[in-house]
Amino acid sequence: MVLLVAACALIDADGRILMSQRPEGKDHAGQWEFPGGKLEAGERPEDAIVRELREELGIEPCKQCLQPFSFVSHNYPDFDLLMPLYLCRQWDGFARPQEKQAIRWVFPDDLQKLNLVPADIPLAQEIRDRLPRGRRFEA
Repeated sequence: MVLLVAACALIDADGRILMSQRPEGKDHAGQWEFPGGKLEAGERPEDAIVRELREELGIEPCKQCLQPFSFVSHNYPDFDLLMPLYLCRQWDGFARPQEKQAIRWVFPDDLQKLNLVPADIPLAQEIRDRLPRGRRFEA
C-alpha cells in the first residue's frame, strides 16, 4: 500500500526551518519531522498542507506561495510512503502547537542533528545542500 503524505518546510526571515516533534501515542513518537500529513480522498497536496498547517500549527499558509521542492519515497515495514515537500516563506499567524507537539526553528545545517523520522532524513540533507545559507555581517 502506498500512503501519500504532503509536508512543508516553513522558512522564517532568518532562514530557519520549522520542525515538529511527533507526539506521544503516534508512530515515531519523539522524532522530528516537517509538518504536514496524509492527503484526504481527492485532495491535492497543496490543499492538504494548508489544512494540516492550520490544524497542527494554527497558521494560514499562503497557498500560492507553496513552492514544490523535492519528494521522498520511503519503505516502512507496513506501507510505502510517497511525500512531496514544499517550501513556504509566507503565512499569517504565529506557529503554535495545536496537538501537544513540540516545535523548533532550526537552521538548515542543524536539521540532521535532530532525531528525524526516517523519511525526512534525505529531505533534510537536500535542504541543507540546496538552500542558500544566511550571511553574517560584521561591523
